[in-house]
Amino acid sequence: QVQLVESGGGLVQAGGSLRLSCAASGSIFMFIALGWYRQAPGKQREWVATITTDGKTTYGDSVKGRFTISRDNAKNILYLQMNSLNPEDTAVYICNGDHRLGRRYWGQGTQVTVSS
Repeated sequence: QVQLVESGGGLVQAGGSLRLSCAASGSIFMFIALGWYRQAPGKQREWVATITTDGKTTYGDSVKGRFTISRDNAKNILYLQMNSLNPEDTAVYICNGDHRLGRRYWGQGTQVTVSS
């Protein structure tokens, strides 16, 4: 069974940094793309970043220049390095994987809270 499990969330002050991890239950090469979304209370889920199998990255406008998505193929882990955090970044961060067979998988999410 394919699973994605996030970790690394927590409470951080504005201006600080966090690194989120998303561990896959098997080889991440089963996914043609991996990404991060976030959802704040009362708001729609927002796309954050995506990385493809060949390493191409794209970012949402609200995080461009502050967040970096990366992958460790040997460890089957997806990362999201978040710098210069501000209270507007407070949300549950959720990783996703687009499987080669067409299904999208989601993790359970990890809470990130940025205090002012």
